[in-house]
Amino acid sequence: MRDAVIAAAVRSPIGRRGGSLAGIHSVDLSASVLNSLAGTAGIDPGIVDDVMWGCVGQSGEQASNIARNAVLSAGWPETVPGTTIERQCGSSQQAIHFAAAAVIAGQSDVVVAGGVENMTRIPLGTARRNGPGDPFSEQLLARYGGTELSQGRGAEILASRHGLTRQWLDELALESHARAAAAQDAGHFEEEIVPIDLGSGHFTQDEGIRRATSAEKLAALNAVFGEDGVMTAGNSSQISDGASAVVVTTSENARRLGLKPLARIHTATVVGDDPVAMLAAPAPATAKALKLAGLSLEDIGTFEVNEAFASVVGAWLRETGADRAVVNPDGGAIALGHPLGGSGARLATTLVHRMVRQGIRYGLQTMCEGGGMANATIYENLRTAS
Repeated sequence: MRDAVIAAAVRSPIGRRGGSLAGIHSVDLSASVLNSLAGTAGIDPGIVDDVMWGCVGQSGEQASNIARNAVLSAGWPETVPGTTIERQCGSSQQAIHFAAAAVIAGQSDVVVAGGVENMTRIPLGTARRNGPGDPFSEQLLARYGGTELSQGRGAEILASRHGLTRQWLDELALESHARAAAAQDAGHFEEEIVPIDLGSGHFTQDEGIRRATSAEKLAALNAVFGEDGVMTAGNSSQISDGASAVVVTTSENARRLGLKPLARIHTATVVGDDPVAMLAAPAPATAKALKLAGLSLEDIGTFEVNEAFASVVGAWLRETGADRAVVNPDGGAIALGHPLGGSGARLATTLVHRMVRQGIRYGLQTMCEGGGMANATIYENLRTAS
């Protein structure tokens, strides 16, 4: 029976809005990561059957099928196709799922899955603002009593539902920065990050980590979604630029190509949930993935739960009962940043490298998505698994 394995996983450093990656076209940033991935894996790009690339802001330079444009910009053979995927924040995690399904089904032998977002160059919401009309039709909104469908509202609903105070949320944010700084200092990201040529030098480290932040500084920030709210710019993910990618193939093909896989894509799922609360789906997605895998929460040695907002992680912790110490131990999107279409594969890359580094057999990744959805993926470490 065919399986799906990750043979290599890399990412760019994550740039702050207006930071080091602001001058790089999204297509060329993607191309740089594609070429670094091929070099890391030691494969000829010509053997790639498809490139599945997540991107949320499909407007301007990120429009017109950025996956295909990235392949051509990278100088890969014209025979390599590409398709662009949009499942909101989980776009490149979904790309990994589609890639796994393709190789397991035998439709492809080698697929590159990943994604990009340069939110400096294509600001959040650009595609929605540039076209006529609203994506939420009157008929759709009437189903929910005309209630606003927004991630900010969803983040506040989760905080209220689970009794997450402003202090608790700020503490999680502070912890994210501290963990990310410690991970960076310890060299935990060195194997996964590939340098990006800026012309004047190379960009090599995530630049969103705020080492000098404090509880007092976070407490001084104003609420973003209403005066009585608890969500701030400090306890929410950063607007960022970045790209990430993995090579997905089968164990048999990996042996044939002389590759040493990092992990097996053990279980992959996606769920829908309430679009008003919008961000609550990671917990049911986790439960569904564990059930499909025949595993318990205790079998999972490490987790990546995207820190879109601190309340998302808080709600997931409350509903699952997971040990906070093994959730985002190297920091998350609050500290590292959240380049929308590139974040799913970034979390996967960080997760599988940590699993190999620490000898952890199973890891789980999940992230909330606009519209009330969430993907969940369980990976099995192939370098230590019995």
